[in-house]
Amino acid sequence: MPKHASICIVDIQSAFGNNSRRGAHDSVRAFGPHRTHSDNGTIFEFTPGATTPLTTLYSFCAQPACADGSQPYGGLVQDTNGTFYGTTFGGGVHGDGTIFSLSVGLGPFVETKTTFGKEQAKIGILGQGFGSSSAVKFGGVEATSVTRMGTTFINATVPSDALTGPVTVTTTLGTLTSNTTFNVTPTISSFNPPTGPVGTTVTINGTGLLQATKVTFFNRKSVKPSVISDTEITATVPTGATTGKIAVTTKGGSASSTTNFTVD
Repeated sequence: MPKHASICIVDIQSAFGNNSRRGAHDSVRAFGPHRTHSDNGTIFEFTPGATTPLTTLYSFCAQPACADGSQPYGGLVQDTNGTFYGTTFGGGVHGDGTIFSLSVGLGPFVETKTTFGKEQAKIGILGQGFGSSSAVKFGGVEATSVTRMGTTFINATVPSDALTGPVTVTTTLGTLTSNTTFNVTPTISSFNPPTGPVGTTVTINGTGLLQATKVTFFNRKSVKPSVISDTEITATVPTGATTGKIAVTTKGGSASSTTNFTVD
């Protein structure tokens, strides 16, 4: 990575769709400024695995008297319309720097104010083109409570049966997708029976359990659960488990019981 660089990462496939995603995984494009003491700075794109992974998108001081700025300062931020914004330390009309924008063909997207939450949590969503008929979905499950606060902000309640995955919003621009995965975190409200020997089937109740992948008993003994519904799973007490709390792991996070399961 170039010295004095700060990056903004987006999904490589976003350039060919109507959304933009940020994330740290193999298939990404990274955009950022680069400055040294010997030139006026550039904006670069880095695409892992490409034949030419590093590409210069813009070289500063390309305009007379560096009206476009020089020496980019800080990182890039991305608007939900897909455009990047940044600042320069020098150049501009009075030589005191500039605020610039850069469009590289990435489409609009929506951004959740937090990337995780339990069912029934209210989540703020930024975007554009929101209307009275805008529908919000969490992992493909539609929210039943949506409050529009204008054309660029919506409050939506995470619905029952919501799944960890992208958040989508229907807008006047089409269906826009969140720039990060929204994680539906699980809860445990109870389990039954409260005691039992190895081999006992334990019913665990809570919320956000549809994507449960693991139940861990005390002493780090884990088993794969049987998913009954969003609010109920079952798990068999494994060999080696000892008295202690029960933890449930899902695709969106984990939760522990407030009381102990006693192994007889």
